[in-house]
This record gives sequence, C-alpha cells and structure tokens, in this order.
Amino acid sequence: MARPTPLSGFPELLPAQRHVEQQVLARLAETFELHGFANVETRAVETLDQLLTKGETSKEVYVLRRLQAEEGDAGIGLHFDLTVPFARYVLENAGKLDFPFRRYQIQKVWRGERPQEGRYREFTQADIDVIGRDSLDFHHDVEVARVMLDALRRLDFLPGFTLQVNNRKLIQGFYTGLGVGDTAAVMRAVDKLDKLPEERVHAQLVEDAGLSTDQADSCLALARITSPDTGFVEEVRGLGVRHELLDEGLTELAAVLEGCAALVTDRVDIVADLKIARGLDYYTGTVFETRLSGHESLGSICSGGRYDALASDGRTTYPGVGISLGVSRVLVPLLAQGVVSADRSVPSAVLVAVVDEESRATSDGLAEQLRRNGVPSEVAPTAAKFGKQIRYAERRGIPYVLFPGADGSAEIKDIRSGEQDPVDVSTWTPPVEDLRPRIITDLPEEQQQ
Repeated sequence: MARPTPLSGFPELLPAQRHVEQQVLARLAETFELHGFANVETRAVETLDQLLTKGETSKEVYVLRRLQAEEGDAGIGLHFDLTVPFARYVLENAGKLDFPFRRYQIQKVWRGERPQEGRYREFTQADIDVIGRDSLDFHHDVEVARVMLDALRRLDFLPGFTLQVNNRKLIQGFYTGLGVGDTAAVMRAVDKLDKLPEERVHAQLVEDAGLSTDQADSCLALARITSPDTGFVEEVRGLGVRHELLDEGLTELAAVLEGCAALVTDRVDIVADLKIARGLDYYTGTVFETRLSGHESLGSICSGGRYDALASDGRTTYPGVGISLGVSRVLVPLLAQGVVSADRSVPSAVLVAVVDEESRATSDGLAEQLRRNGVPSEVAPTAAKFGKQIRYAERRGIPYVLFPGADGSAEIKDIRSGEQDPVDVSTWTPPVEDLRPRIITDLPEEQQQ
C-alpha cells in the first residue's frame, strides 16, 4: 500500500498534541459548568433548508448522499457551526427546557472553505449560548462575554488576547441616521476592513452600496473608532449623527465594556471596535470577535453575538446570545509551531520494569496495584537490560520507573533526578504534577516541529 497523502484541512494530532487538546476541552467544560451552563450535543447533520437559510451559502456545506439514495437523503448536510443546530434543538425540545436556557456545546463542525493556517474543513468549536422565550434580558450579553473571557484566561498557556466588541444596533442606527438605504450592504463592506485597504472599502461603499462620498467618509470614520472604555460614546456623538437605534446600541455596548472591565489583566483585554460587524445575517445586537496577541494572522479565534430571531416556530420566538471559540483554529497552529505541547506522549506516570519474562506476572501485579492507587502505569514491553528500559521510559516522557524486588519489595526511580528509593506500592502515588501529562510552553528550539 502506498503511503497516504494527508487531506488538506483535516488536521490530525500526535498523542502529545492530542493530550493538550483534551486538557483544553476539559478546562473549557469545567469553566462553563462553573458558570452554570449545561452540556448538550446535537447531531452532525441538518437538513439543507435549515442550514442554508441563515446567511451561509451552499458552497460552504458538505452535502451527504448515500450511494443508493433514499428519499430525503439529498437534503442533508454536515453542520458548519453549532448555533444553527442549537436553534433547531431548542425548537424541537422547547417544551422540555427551562428558559432562559444556558448551554455549552463542544463538537466537531465541517465547513467547505479553502484550508489555510487557522482555517480548516473539519474543526472543533466550543460554544456557549443563553436563549430565552419571547424575550431575553440584555445582561446575558454581558454574561456570555464574561464567561468566555474567564475560560480563555484559564488557558494560561495562551499568549494575550483581545475581545473586540461592537453592536449592530449602533452601526445600523448610525447608517440609518446618515440616510443609507441598504444598511446590510454597508455592514458587509465595512466588515472587510481587516482584509482590504480602506480606499478599496470606500470604493465598494460608493459603487456597490450606493453611498455618496460624504456618507462613505462618515461610515469609515465610525469604523476607525476603538476604545478600551466608554470613551467611544463621545467620539461617536462627535460625528454628528442622531438616531434612536444608535442611542440604544451605544448604551448596550457601553454596558458590555463596563461589565467586563474587572476581568482585564496584562493578558486579557477588551475594546470597543466599531468596525466589527460579523458576516452572518442573524446577528441583531452585540457582536464579538477575539484576536490572539502575536498571532493576528489567524483572524478571529472567538466570535459571536446576539440573535433575536434565529429560532422561531411562527408562534414563539427564542432570542439568544452566544459566543464560540474556534478550538482548532487557535490550538492547531500553536501545536504545529511547538509553542505548546505536553511533557510526555503517553498518560503513563510509571513504567514497571521487567526483570525477566518468567517474572512478567510480578510486574503486571505491581502495575495493577499502582492503577488501583489511581496512578497511570504500563509494563515494559521487553525484559531488556534496565538501562534500555529506562531509556524507553525517557523517550516516552514517563517520569518514574518501578523496579520489582526479589521478595515482593520494590524501588521507584525518578529518572529526571536519578533518585531511587524503596517504596510501598500499595500506598505510593507520585506528586500531583506528575500524575498526568502537563501542558508546557516555550519549548527549546530543537524540540519545535
């Protein structure tokens, strides 16, 4: 069989890298549950009419068809995010849920886009959402921002990051106050400022969105405003535009910044950034994007916002607000660059040495005793010389080797320090920091991939 060629956009991790991912997912879940969010998992597929009515295009959806198609098979695709499936889940289970319903969801998603650093065709997302019945108080917009900031700062191996916040009511009210007709077209153009020069966006506003030169100038003046505090309010007022919706958006955005101010540290920052609009059509109020310090080329690693009409059965509407962390987007590049890894490639904290093959059962028994103590352990694969068994443990990053004695005794060796001492296997456990693989950062250059 020829050596297979990797599929672009479908990252696979080595064991040590996978351990880092597992720890990240566990920390995220722990943080979300500390804030009272319940876990759900939705199916991998949705009907195409459900997937394609929320602002996405058919080229981004992987369509599933059986070789021998059955009725209805042609109308199913893999979900490209977790918000649309969650909206459907709420509609189907509304009679069994208590509102406001707070959920977190960590799953794979699939998106048919061009693979590049931080963008994949199969990737893991971690979402939190709060959804209400008919109405949802604004304070939940502040809450989801605070929860995600808390989750990110607990990932202490990450460099600093900045949560950028805007409000669609603010920008829509501003555009309407300017006399703009197609505010959605202006939002789409302004949202490209991170990718296109300002003069190109200005041209699109005039040529494609039908704005006058003065209107385009005002829209770009609004987009230039950034502020770490509520000072942006006076800057916007200074542009001379008035509208009721603009006032509402300014008030809400100021409340998010004030509500998150206590979480700002040397690694965690939050700013009002009035060029942020988000590309999906269903956002109606607060919108979020997040940039990783030193890795801005990854784009937004964490985004979301308020959606007031995404879920509705025609009689009842379920407004919500949520934010989604692209776990693979932020983690896979850091793993590939060697910025973050694990200190061993296996969960084993102890390798039990084998004196000879005739006494392997003794080593197996010692390993089983360690496991009863909660110590991940494995037995050496061969009864080689002890020096070779120690080197085997070193290659795998296992910190301890246990040597069986002739009379049921045993000695434990910390192969990092060289210290070796008698041990009572029935009670011994390693220090907590050695019990499981640990995430490490800033690897030596020779260990980076």
